[in-house]
Amino acid sequence: MPRARIRVALLATTLLATSATAIGTGTAQAAELSLSVDLTAPSHPISPYVYGMNFADETLAEELRLPVRRWGGNATTRYNFRLDTTNRASDWYFENIAGENADPSALPDGSETDRFVDQDRRTGTDTILTVPLIGWAPKERAKACGFSVEKYGPQQSTDYWAPDCGNGVKPDGTYITGNDPHDTSVEIGPEYVTDWMAHLRGRYGDAAHGGVRFYNLDNEPDIWHSTHRDVHPAGASYDEMRDRTYSIAGAVKAADPDAATLGPVGWGWSSITLSGSDQQRCAIEGCWSNPPDMAAHGGVPFGEWYLRQMQAYEKSHGVRILDYYDNHWYPQGSGVSGGDPGNAETQALRLRQTRTLWDRTYTDESWINQPVYLIPRMKEMIAANYPGTKVAITEYSFGAIGSLNGALTQADVLGIFGREGADLATLWAPPAPADPGAYAFRMYLNYDGKGGRFGDTSVRSTSTDQSRLAVYGATRSGDGALTMMVVNKTGSDLAAPLTITGATPGGTAQVYRYSGADLTGIHREADLPLRAASQRPSTTSPAHATSHASGASPAHAAPATTVSTTFPANSITELVILDTVPPCAPADLDAGRVTATSVTLTWPRATDNVGVTGYEVWRTSAAGTVKATTAATTLTLNGLTPGQRYTLWVRAHDAAGNLSPKSRTIRVTTPRR
Repeated sequence: MPRARIRVALLATTLLATSATAIGTGTAQAAELSLSVDLTAPSHPISPYVYGMNFADETLAEELRLPVRRWGGNATTRYNFRLDTTNRASDWYFENIAGENADPSALPDGSETDRFVDQDRRTGTDTILTVPLIGWAPKERAKACGFSVEKYGPQQSTDYWAPDCGNGVKPDGTYITGNDPHDTSVEIGPEYVTDWMAHLRGRYGDAAHGGVRFYNLDNEPDIWHSTHRDVHPAGASYDEMRDRTYSIAGAVKAADPDAATLGPVGWGWSSITLSGSDQQRCAIEGCWSNPPDMAAHGGVPFGEWYLRQMQAYEKSHGVRILDYYDNHWYPQGSGVSGGDPGNAETQALRLRQTRTLWDRTYTDESWINQPVYLIPRMKEMIAANYPGTKVAITEYSFGAIGSLNGALTQADVLGIFGREGADLATLWAPPAPADPGAYAFRMYLNYDGKGGRFGDTSVRSTSTDQSRLAVYGATRSGDGALTMMVVNKTGSDLAAPLTITGATPGGTAQVYRYSGADLTGIHREADLPLRAASQRPSTTSPAHATSHASGASPAHAAPATTVSTTFPANSITELVILDTVPPCAPADLDAGRVTATSVTLTWPRATDNVGVTGYEVWRTSAAGTVKATTAATTLTLNGLTPGQRYTLWVRAHDAAGNLSPKSRTIRVTTPRR
């Protein structure tokens, strides 16, 4: 959950009136602004898992066809699946709290986590469950707390409903130490994880057959000394994290080899470089320039060292026990990650702080005070220390999800995840279905209310001023459509031409928009014409050019199209260009071996502006007309009649269903027996 040097900011949802979301006012025709999308440039897939959430409700998850949902947070660090009981740690007086909806006599069936997976199966969503590394779980369903007032004395704060449960802080502000972890908890180890996964496999199957696909290796273990100090008062060290990960991740892989693991699940910026031990000690001693745990490990930052240990395990055991390098992200600018949108300055800062995800030139406007560029940084760490590991951010929040300002920021974040090639991300905490933040997700996952989704292959997209007008483009493999998301982050209408290199002029772009004009829905606006733009030579390699264009040599000028429009103040606009261009006709259809009952046809691959997905092979004879289909460029027609004359031709089709003209027709006569 969000912390600034382990400072918790509570998330709330506050619906803001349109006038309050505007950062600046008025109308501007910004002639210097321009947007471009290049279909001939190198591209990369967008992982569907970047559109995930923690704890999204079923209505929203079903509507969005949510790809992944996480069961995580502080309470999941100490969870007993047999008792369906969590310890709420510092979030709520270190109390054991039993699940309310389970039948105790039926446990572990019907537990909170069972119901979580049940929902995901109903909505077609993949599940992330958190497994404990901490070594403790609640000992019973009965109420118990880590710092009893009767046992440990007066405390600064107690639970109103359970006044014997304190916050573990003495009236003088110092922490209570020396408490007994067994007041609430019992020791657990890898056998606990093995038993829990056996239960899950028994109900749902393994990861390869519809079961739980992902397992978080605990939650923010580098701050256990704060959040779970009743059982883990000392900050987790380099060596402890290695050993506990080896033990628990090894157990996960032994129980379900196809399940994916995510670790070390650090809380934020400090987690990338510092162990929990160094974070705790240097907060007291001020040893930030020479953290002792880091110094004892060759001066290697914690994240890099951790990745090296995971690689060492694979080399030694032949098993990869870490699939995703996972680090949480809450922007640390004042007021940004909270639920309140804040004043105009805070709202502007929130929109700027999306740059912490990618921009090497942006100095973070917080105590961090240096460039973060989180996703490229994580990728570089992986490439240098454990290649093949994926990038995950299983908790993040830029705040104000109940406001238009938060929705604009969230739309920008989702675009950045796709463009920068993150592999998995889950928002903390999810929006309610009516919140503006939910519409940011709808713009990517259901913009038309009929399942229309943003593309799944990112294409190069640039803005002359990303801080005002951000653009993200992607092609959609299902039908070849080009989708482009444009976020106006300002309080002024902005006019900017959008040039698409590699797109054929003609036709129209559909327009879907969410803005302050109506916070309750996405509106279909009038289509925009696609006009010819000045052509320029393509600079990409043939391999890249042919995957997007018609297969023409890159030495030729790529076609270019311009869309001209004005993007309203504080708006999210999606432009959708459906593929209406049919493939070229297959050339040089040839009949190979002809028998009394068969003929083999071959033809060169047809070309298309997006890509050919298959072919229709037609034959006519005295018996009528018959169609066959294939994805290949050859087909043997069997079951022919001896001594019969056949007329044959081929048509290509693309993902959108556009059909090419007929190839040349050929005629063959099957020999008599």
